Amino acid sequence: MTNLAHKDQPSYNYCALPLAAYACRPDQSRGRIHDEGESASRTCFQRDRDRIIHCSAFRRLKYKTQVFVYHEGDHFRTRLSHTLEVAQIARSMARALMVNEDLAEAVALAHDLGHTPFAHTGEDVLARCMESYDGFEHNDQSLRVLTHLEERYPEWKGLNLTWETLEGVVKHNGPFEDDDLPVTLKMVQTQTDLELHTHASVEAQIAALSDDIAYNNHDVEDGLRAGMFGLSDLEKLGLLGSIIEQTRRKYPAISNKVLVHEVIRQMIGAMVEDAIEETRKRIEAVNPQDVNDVRHAGKQMVAFSDDMYEKVEELRAFLHARMYRHYSINRMRLKVERIVEDLFDAFMKRVSLLPENWQHKVHEAGGSLNETLQARVVCDYIAGMTDRYAIREHERLFDLYWDLR
Repeated sequence: MTNLAHKDQPSYNYCALPLAAYACRPDQSRGRIHDEGESASRTCFQRDRDRIIHCSAFRRLKYKTQVFVYHEGDHFRTRLSHTLEVAQIARSMARALMVNEDLAEAVALAHDLGHTPFAHTGEDVLARCMESYDGFEHNDQSLRVLTHLEERYPEWKGLNLTWETLEGVVKHNGPFEDDDLPVTLKMVQTQTDLELHTHASVEAQIAALSDDIAYNNHDVEDGLRAGMFGLSDLEKLGLLGSIIEQTRRKYPAISNKVLVHEVIRQMIGAMVEDAIEETRKRIEAVNPQDVNDVRHAGKQMVAFSDDMYEKVEELRAFLHARMYRHYSINRMRLKVERIVEDLFDAFMKRVSLLPENWQHKVHEAGGSLNETLQARVVCDYIAGMTDRYAIREHERLFDLYWDLR
């Protein structure tokens, strides 16, 4: 991995805004796995962000489920719209905390690239299918997309992102507490040490918390739109109840439609402001002088206060009971479990059913002689599918009259 030296970097690798001492600086990046020249107009973290936006896995997020399968309505979040909302919150928080906005945005944009079709149901099914073949986990699949599956450059596979962006994606859920690493991370660790037992940068921690803020709030909005619960149910929750009451008092003639938007807006604001205030307190207590002090602080720098954390946990429990386990979601889950299981079993039994370029990947990996390697290629193929592509593939294979009508 290239080591970018501070004194040798031209001016375009500096930030336009002043950064805090604990921020990640592009001119001090640890570089990339594969050596390449720097851009004439963008910092290394801007290039990471742009590479992610332009990759095919990012485009496919448009038709991947957040909670509702894509055909259930045009107004519900998809994995792409969720990702953009996470990136927006991350940039706002990064600027308020005087850290690198481009890096925070890059991690936010990359964090869900490994998600399967049909959201966590698809992930759960693939994990079961891969139990005997080195496992499956969507965070590790995101790393696999970034370092292996995207093929856009003549000299290497993957997007060749900076060490800092890869660190942020890998440590999305915090440091690793054991040495039993998922398959892609184990491979990447042989190329560069991501210091797995330390915390991630402030920028990466911001992206992770922004993910929580985005999905909690927007799942409330989508759940209301789907009729899974009403405003009267939300009034019983600690955080939402007070916001709904204050909004109605301030705007007595407000319509329910506008009320929902206003409540979501205020709730996002309340969570962001709380996280910024709590993070500033933690930074002041630790007094990190550089990004490595953050990594070795022994605790998260970016977090909610205890009071807000309790309210967010209450909201999570409500959404789990009233939305994620709603009977309509369970019915859809039953169907998509069958789709993913059937596809995996079919491709494992008969490699010849895969598209020709994926058959080539199986043979290239040695999968024709090794069932575990074959399973990994099949898993990559299914994990990369959009909802509608997975549905169509299932119809092509199992609807006897699909090509005969």
